[in-house]
Amino acid sequence: MIDSDAAPMVAATADGRHIQGEEMLEKVYNPAEIDGKWSAAWKRESIFDADASSPRPPYSIILPPPNVTGQLTVGHALGTTVQDILVRWRRLKGCNVLWLSGTDHAGIATQNVVERYLEKEGLSREALGREKFLEECWKWKDKYHDRIVAQLERLGASLDWSREVFTLDPGVSRAVREVFVRLYEKKLLYRGSYIVNWCPSCDTAISDEEVEFREENSKLYHVAYPFADGSGEVVVGTTRPETMLGDVAVAMSPSDERAPALEGVELILPLAGRRIPVILDDAVDPSFGTGCLKVTPAHDAVDFGIGLRHGLEPFIVIDRAGRMNENAGEFSGMGIAEAREAVLRRLADGGYLRKTEDYLHSVGHHDRCGHVVEPAISKQWFLRMESLAAPALEAVKSGEVSFFPERWGNIYIDWMENIRDWCVSRQLWWGHRIPVWYCAECGTEIVSREDPTLCSRCASPDIVQDEDVLDTWFSSWLWTFSPLGWPDETKDLKVFHPTDVLVTGGDIIFFWVARMVMASIEFMGEIPFSRVYITGIVRDSKGRKMSKSLGNSPDPIDIMERSGADAFRFTLMMLSPPGQDLMFDEEKVETGRHFANKVWNAARFVLGQEAGSADIFAPAPAREAKESPERLFASVYGRAPGCEAAFGWEDRWIVSRAVTRMAQYDNSLEGFRFDEAVKTVYDFFWHEFCDWYLELSKSAFRETGPRGAGAAVTARAVLGLSMIMLHPVMPFISEEIWSMLSPDPPMLAGYAWGGLPAGLDDPKLDGDVEMFREIVTSIRNLRQSFNIPHQRGVEAIISCERGRSIPDKLSPFRAQISSLAKVDRLVIADDAPKPGGSAAAGHSMIDIYVPLGGIVDIEAERKRLSKDRDKLAHEVEKIGRRLADETFTGRAPADVIGRERARFDEMNDRKTRIERILEDLV
Repeated sequence: MIDSDAAPMVAATADGRHIQGEEMLEKVYNPAEIDGKWSAAWKRESIFDADASSPRPPYSIILPPPNVTGQLTVGHALGTTVQDILVRWRRLKGCNVLWLSGTDHAGIATQNVVERYLEKEGLSREALGREKFLEECWKWKDKYHDRIVAQLERLGASLDWSREVFTLDPGVSRAVREVFVRLYEKKLLYRGSYIVNWCPSCDTAISDEEVEFREENSKLYHVAYPFADGSGEVVVGTTRPETMLGDVAVAMSPSDERAPALEGVELILPLAGRRIPVILDDAVDPSFGTGCLKVTPAHDAVDFGIGLRHGLEPFIVIDRAGRMNENAGEFSGMGIAEAREAVLRRLADGGYLRKTEDYLHSVGHHDRCGHVVEPAISKQWFLRMESLAAPALEAVKSGEVSFFPERWGNIYIDWMENIRDWCVSRQLWWGHRIPVWYCAECGTEIVSREDPTLCSRCASPDIVQDEDVLDTWFSSWLWTFSPLGWPDETKDLKVFHPTDVLVTGGDIIFFWVARMVMASIEFMGEIPFSRVYITGIVRDSKGRKMSKSLGNSPDPIDIMERSGADAFRFTLMMLSPPGQDLMFDEEKVETGRHFANKVWNAARFVLGQEAGSADIFAPAPAREAKESPERLFASVYGRAPGCEAAFGWEDRWIVSRAVTRMAQYDNSLEGFRFDEAVKTVYDFFWHEFCDWYLELSKSAFRETGPRGAGAAVTARAVLGLSMIMLHPVMPFISEEIWSMLSPDPPMLAGYAWGGLPAGLDDPKLDGDVEMFREIVTSIRNLRQSFNIPHQRGVEAIISCERGRSIPDKLSPFRAQISSLAKVDRLVIADDAPKPGGSAAAGHSMIDIYVPLGGIVDIEAERKRLSKDRDKLAHEVEKIGRRLADETFTGRAPADVIGRERARFDEMNDRKTRIERILEDLV
């Protein structure tokens, strides 16, 4: 354990002055102060601005643009941290990085919040008019834009703010219009009256992908439709009796055995009195309900298709506000729920209601507002997707675009193979207005890159632009290239497109990821990115998805104010195994906070080790760094240490471990295994560097001359490399410590690190030291098992397998074994016998014995342990009987059974360990 008060700290400034370390690193780690300091410094120095003229290899990522009126959630923080890790690591590896920043106008969401605001002021968008309402939307955007930017900066997101774009910026708007015109010219855009998903709350059409289906308990009503000639009836099953007022037929499957007799029969529509036919259609499932389907083309997508095939005219009975219209007769003006109850009463009174049964089915809701979606016939703009999807589908099938985890690729493929046309128009005012004008004189449809003033056919000035706007995703699907200047051939576009990786959530694969692949192939002639990393869903400790409605979604800003951004980021990555959801609890951030404190205290300790008056950065004659710690030092700081240094095996070992850990860390990041990456740096820094190396080197630190300098050089080199590894995950604390490690260091956030030279690893030394560590750990554990006081010296005998030259391997470590394990007399020999009354531990090729005579009252210890063993054996037997009792396991709650099994395993393990100790006491 590193004590922050272990040594006074002295460090060199750029002009050679020495100052006390406490003036540089405060005794107590204060993340709020450090986070704000470096966030401002990075922004002030424009450290994250990409350079399209740089000769360095490009690496680019686009930020999924957050809603301009949105707020950072734990889910956003997860995805943003993943991206930040990738781009910071690439900068350190010498890449010319562009992490493109931007925000989305979020048509429906923003218009809704602005309208609600206006309602509180006694206003409406209709009263204001389009122009004034849009002015209010822009004011709202300007007000909340800075909030989302500040939240991202608080998290440490190293975005290029100089290239920030908004989806309604002129450049993006120009690209959107260009795409619309090109698609129209290719006859891929068309307008017509079709069944669409209509949100009565938002008063707009929405796409299939915006419909969220939820399982709901409902009823299935069996309703009789009498034959027109009075000779019989057909019974249909429906969950929506209110829509029967719009029925135009009853359909049956051609395979239904009743079909030949019933096809063409006329029925009387209950409550309406209209005559409707019985028709046959393959869309009907004969096993569902009664096998007879009421056909309501105006209010059901399946029925709409049936109606088209049979030439049936839709009959609309529900308006766009979700209320029964004038065609609903006596039910006109009622809301849907009210109308349903009224229709059911009238059906029952008229003797038409045959049966009611419970029924569980999926109900479509708008994923934005949560309102139930109403299928409705509406004139909309649609985009034909089949030809666009084909090359984008092949890009994933061929592996040109790959998903991590892989299963998301299969989901993408399945959707693309069954893709439907995209309804791209929305009945909103906030967004990209559809660039189509209609001539009142001749009816011509004008689609233009520039706003026309005259009809292109008859030259009439009486032309009107389409009132609708484009779906928000119509601008977002161009996001890898429109913000870079397309359709112009800009330098940014040439250098940074295609991008390298997309990080996003699985919930927008269809909305965004698939469409971006389609758009980029269509308009750029290339894929937009080669890899897609899908983050897991953030859930609470009970496994529930975090949401405001459940009240289980903490504010990331509050978390960071309490614990710091670094601790929060570290915890998010620690909890994020690839392909799995993240189970988040703010208490777990304590792990990240404790690690940050450990890093801070270790840095204070290392900064204090200056080998007496030696200055490791003092000017020195030009020379090649030869020893591995010197070479590591030179690779990290760009210069060899300026002092004479002598190095021990522990210095060479920690350098070798650092090199190995760096390779593991690098491989983990390349493979999107972020949990492995943070575990690697955590284990290396806390255990290998602090617990072992710094402890082993304390005596060397106290020396003056070359040996003390060697330990200081090594500690600084490894601390610097640790900050390089740590920086992508914990950028603020690593930047603060890095700034103290050498005179006038470059900012770590912009440091193009050259990497490690070859040959610094030493596998043989690693293996020997691992054996040494096992020996020390085993002796410490034996001491703890028998409660031997920390300062009490013991004898230790290491019995080695003959013929392995193990005593020679262990010879360099004798002093350290004695020091760290508090051993007064150490014997290392081949086939050394076990003394009587000794505690023992076994490892590969060695056995370790610690004689207990004179240290422990063996007989008293045996009695005490035997008593503990017998007590545990009794409990194990009792719990075992309970778990074997089917009456208990069949009735007890699962969590109770789980706790009992855990108690059984724990007590059985303790009993087994005591039995092993008793064997040693013979």
